[in-house]
Amino acid sequence: MSELLNHLTLPFLLAMFLAITMGGSGTAPSFSAAYGASVIKRSLIPGLFGVMVLLGALIAGKKVSLTLGLGLLEQSYFTPFNTSVILLSVALSLLVANLLGVPQSTSQSTVLSISGAALALDGLNTDTLFYEIIPTWFILPLVAFGLMWVLIQWVFPLIKSKLLTEDYSHLQEHKGLKFVLIAASLYVAFSIGSNNVANAAAPIASLTANELGPVGTENFLPITILSVLIVAPCFAIGSSLLGHQVTETTGKEIVEVSPFYATIIALIVASLLLLASALKGIPTSLVQLNGAAFIALSIRKNGFKPTFQNKTVRRFFAVWAVAPLAAFVMTYGLIRLAEGF
Repeated sequence: MSELLNHLTLPFLLAMFLAITMGGSGTAPSFSAAYGASVIKRSLIPGLFGVMVLLGALIAGKKVSLTLGLGLLEQSYFTPFNTSVILLSVALSLLVANLLGVPQSTSQSTVLSISGAALALDGLNTDTLFYEIIPTWFILPLVAFGLMWVLIQWVFPLIKSKLLTEDYSHLQEHKGLKFVLIAASLYVAFSIGSNNVANAAAPIASLTANELGPVGTENFLPITILSVLIVAPCFAIGSSLLGHQVTETTGKEIVEVSPFYATIIALIVASLLLLASALKGIPTSLVQLNGAAFIALSIRKNGFKPTFQNKTVRRFFAVWAVAPLAAFVMTYGLIRLAEGF
């Protein structure tokens, strides 16, 4: 038993570290709308975020855990070293993004990190990666952008209400909207739990099952649940330590939003993510869905050219492109290097 614990200690610590960085990154798409609309105190965000993430992971996260734990790389390849490299690569790429104030896709970094390991070990499931996961990464942000564009271009102009303005004083006249906006933020956090907790929990669940042998394989789901219970609370820690800067960036630096628009954005992106999690178990990027919806709103209000000249938008695209590839290259390189010795 002591030997098993020795093998598992480092990967579990890295998974917890990854969950902390994910908590910082995931806070923005959950609460940037409510925070940008100034309807929730910053001090309340980490606790609420952590609770909803845990519930989302336990209730709706099973399929994503199976995709990441078994779908890309065979369970037998999740050794202590390989799992540690995967988790470390993802955590470092996300930590850099958090320090830059850019909410980054945990799912994309995790998928590409596992894919890097799988490629290095000649065990990559290309069908799952190229025919299921990657197409979803392109389609869902376009759907989020398209839905928001249709609403603000043709639907919202028909609504004659002060709610569509950026004057937050109108919230005092519509206290029910405050509740709806906060509820939408909690819904987003639940959706993040259904998708993103698996990024840290699935690799260590596969590792534990692999180390336990046939007994572990037969009890993969209970092991996954235990891994979730260890990992999910770390999201709240990350939200408290790292979440404020990325929340500020997304909520107030792309475009000013009315409480009404903020609520609609939160509902669109959370629903798309939960759909991907529950139906197909596809690990996907909520921060990109969130960014796509905000960009649609910015183009409608400020125009195409000013939106894409925005330094924050440019920084988003740069980090979104680089961080997952960095995780892939780091994992592939380290495992190939280790294989050579």
